[in-house]
Amino acid sequence: MDSIKKILKNYYLMVGLFFVVWITFFDSNDLYSQYKLASKLRNLKADKIYYTQKIEEVKADREELLSNPELLEKFAREKYLMKKPSEDVYIVVPSVND
Repeated sequence: MDSIKKILKNYYLMVGLFFVVWITFFDSNDLYSQYKLASKLRNLKADKIYYTQKIEEVKADREELLSNPELLEKFAREKYLMKKPSEDVYIVVPSVND
């Protein structure tokens, strides 16, 4: 019992314990906030990798389209429904069966 009183009277231990509790729960940079920020950072890094890959794919497609006029025409017809003045374009929409 006497040793517990000594520990509780130790100023440095009490201040250190208060500091740890404050940093863990009450500070603006507490453990929960740090966990959320780390999780967000992981998600952003994954997004960066994904979008970097997509940019590379788009650059490769662009180079291919700009080098081949037939592919450019095919792309314009399929993606943007472009047509020549003497043509008719029919769009077939598949039915959705529930």
